[in-house]
Amino acid sequence: LKMMFMAPLTGYFRMTRKAFSNWEDTVIAKNPEERKKMLQTNPDVERVRRCHQNDLENIIPFVVIGLLYALTGPDLSTVLLHFRVFVASRFIHTVSYVMGVPQPSRGLSWMVGMITTFSMASRVL
Repeated sequence: LKMMFMAPLTGYFRMTRKAFSNWEDTVIAKNPEERKKMLQTNPDVERVRRCHQNDLENIIPFVVIGLLYALTGPDLSTVLLHFRVFVASRFIHTVSYVMGVPQPSRGLSWMVGMITTFSMASRVL
């Protein structure tokens, strides 16, 4: 759900910052000169977009590995611990990324999520 929330958040930032990637998205402007100005990159939009890309790179492998891990029949408390730690790390990562919190908060939260995924993957293998 958090990953799905990132697409509307990117759209929100694009609308409020008037920074679009495609000509057809600038239709809210009336004249061509104003539309051309909207075809720009914006640091805030790019930050949210990169955060969403990072989610795609990390959450999808976690879901696949988590499913395989759950099928191995591990103790329920261990599964819950892995899942909760990963979800918490992704929420912390997103807040750190979108709000521009200084490092190492984002890096550490990413690392916790990766270690959690690798922990499950090692048990699957």
